[in-house]
Amino acid sequence: MKILIQKIPLNESQSFVCRVYETPHFETNWHKHIEHELIIITKGSGTALIGDYVSDYQPGDTFFLASNMPHWFRKHDPKSIGAALVIQFSQKIFGDTLLNLPELAQIKSLLEEQKALLLRRPLQEIVVKMMEEIQLEIGLGRIVSLLRCLEKISTSEEYLVITEKFESVNSAIDSAIDTVVEFSFNHYLQNITLKQVATLANMSIPTFCRSFKKNVKKSYFDFLRDLRIGHACKLLANTSKPVLEICFESGYQSWPHFSKQFKHVKLMTPLKYRKQFLQ
Repeated sequence: MKILIQKIPLNESQSFVCRVYETPHFETNWHKHIEHELIIITKGSGTALIGDYVSDYQPGDTFFLASNMPHWFRKHDPKSIGAALVIQFSQKIFGDTLLNLPELAQIKSLLEEQKALLLRRPLQEIVVKMMEEIQLEIGLGRIVSLLRCLEKISTSEEYLVITEKFESVNSAIDSAIDTVVEFSFNHYLQNITLKQVATLANMSIPTFCRSFKKNVKKSYFDFLRDLRIGHACKLLANTSKPVLEICFESGYQSWPHFSKQFKHVKLMTPLKYRKQFLQ
């Protein structure tokens, strides 16, 4: 997909951004920026695309995205409100020497590893509180609090690495892949064939498969699988529908196939996922 290069606007009195983005400013297509980003979803649910990671997101989810990590948060319901508390900062604000201090070695490692992280409790709860405090601070306290927040993440193991060292490809077929991705978001619960999407991209099936994997870093059917499992997770978490019914409502025609795919993506059964979410 073609990645938009986003320039982050800064207040003249501040060296980094800490603010709430709400609909319509929450809605930004597949994009990246040189700034590192901490983001807490505060309103809305949908599908998160971060590098080659595709999964469901919901309020409370907290991510750390390294510099130039492409991402896109797409709401399930286009008419709903989406919002997030976001911190965006350039590594340059720490100067040439600060991050070389031995006391900041772990922060430096966090910023240079080019990873995207999904924070888990209790780290997630701690970081949310710290970010909310940064939003209210002024002056030197903002920088100090940001460093403390980064230290808390860099010294913890309570996170999941969801993408690392993602290198995007900008090629002449970007617009065709964009068209297929948009089509997939609108029709992923239906039966989709490779012939159908290859025709949509105006390519042969082998060319489409190579181009899609080169740009999105996963096969088309793996991408489709992740969209469907994300939808199933939403139903498991937010409804009391029987799991078999959720299987069919998530685009699957076979329970064994759905169960196998779910375990592969989430490393647990659908029932265990629902139970863990409720807990």
